[in-house]
Amino acid sequence: MTTTTSHVPEYVPESEGPDGGVAAARPARLIHTESTTEIPVHLLFREEPAAPPAEVKRPAVVAHRPPPEKEDRDTRDIGVRARASAPGVDPDIVERPARVLPGIAGVLAGVCGAAGCAVTAWWAGVLPPFPAEAFGRSAGAGGPGPAQWAAFAGAGALGLFGFGGLARGRTGRAWVLELFGRYRGTVRGTGLLWVNPLLLRRRVDVRLRHWRGEPLPAADRGGVALRVSVLVVWRVRDTARATLGVEDHEGYLRACVEAALLRVPVAAPGAGRGAVQATQDVLTRLVAADAGPVGVEVCAVRPLRVEYAPEVAAAMHRRRLAALDARHRASVVGAVVDSVEDTVTRLTMRGLVDLDDYERQVLVKDLTVAFCAWRGETGS
Repeated sequence: MTTTTSHVPEYVPESEGPDGGVAAARPARLIHTESTTEIPVHLLFREEPAAPPAEVKRPAVVAHRPPPEKEDRDTRDIGVRARASAPGVDPDIVERPARVLPGIAGVLAGVCGAAGCAVTAWWAGVLPPFPAEAFGRSAGAGGPGPAQWAAFAGAGALGLFGFGGLARGRTGRAWVLELFGRYRGTVRGTGLLWVNPLLLRRRVDVRLRHWRGEPLPAADRGGVALRVSVLVVWRVRDTARATLGVEDHEGYLRACVEAALLRVPVAAPGAGRGAVQATQDVLTRLVAADAGPVGVEVCAVRPLRVEYAPEVAAAMHRRRLAALDARHRASVVGAVVDSVEDTVTRLTMRGLVDLDDYERQVLVKDLTVAFCAWRGETGS
């Protein structure tokens, strides 16, 4: 058994005939199967046991394009395979609530600190003349000692911590808190809160967001270059991973969308609703699988505008016009044939004319020319 890369029949070299002449070359007796494997006929009728078949190598030909249903199945499986190859993040980086106090606690601490500073100043006798006379103590009666300085420092620190830690929590916003580079928790509360002023705060938007990207390169099932604008609906699910697990989660999401468009065949312009929905589902699964480990939840990736790339737009436009023209011509020819058949059938069945085969052919020809000319004038 031999394997070739072509279906062209092989020829036996020329040989001398019985009369001394040269016999013409004749094709070898081969049975061609649907593949590129060729089996000599004499091997099919051998009585002795044949040798064990040798391993057949794959023919060196370009693989055929899979059927459409297989392409759809492969496209649906892209998202499943993408989950297995999704990037990983440090498992210790997980969002957890931070320890905060109500805002009233910070206000009370700040008021107490300010009051302590005023009392310490009165105790040390460093009040201005008017307050000193109001409290019945002469200004400058004595300088502040170590005890006064310590009380003043403690009251001042209490006031600074009380007022400096006040923060206003808003709906849809969160703070990621860090202390010397270590994650300390996330604040999702609303209203007046008190947060340790020594912690570094990073504000994160956790609302449902969307952005419409600029046209990105893509391709359809046939490999034709496209430009696709997509609408991505997303939100931050894990603030710790979105802030600490990646440098810029918005830029990372844009990169995931661009990579998904290069891996998924996009429905060509003018495709049906089912093809567009299938493309949207696969894109959403791919981007969600890539962006999930960094704390970003992708709700939908919808292609908004699909158009051919500039380098192929003119050729595809001509191809579409040619297809429309061919479809129109086919419909016109079908209508003309139906009209001619109906006319001849009516004339014959009603007994208006008695036609033989030749006359019938002439009548059909004349009617076809007349109907085509009439439709051409109507279309113009």
